[in-house]
Amino acid sequence: MDGGQPVPSPLVPLGNVSDYSMSLEQKTTFVFVILLFIFLGILIVRCFRILLDPYRSMPTSTWADGLEGLEKGQFDHALA
Repeated sequence: MDGGQPVPSPLVPLGNVSDYSMSLEQKTTFVFVILLFIFLGILIVRCFRILLDPYRSMPTSTWADGLEGLEKGQFDHALA
């Protein structure tokens, strides 16, 4: 053992805390993480809204609405 002396951690700044300033890389990372948390919050709210009312987000039209000459469910099969 080393006599019970605490080992200095690189994560804890030594000296006065007000002298500690973040580098540009740390500031950029901090802003990026904050933006990711905001995006995550938006996705969570959207998922809960879909879970609470799933039929509101579904479109009312179907894939067959675009057919003009054919009736729904019928297809033109040409034999070559």
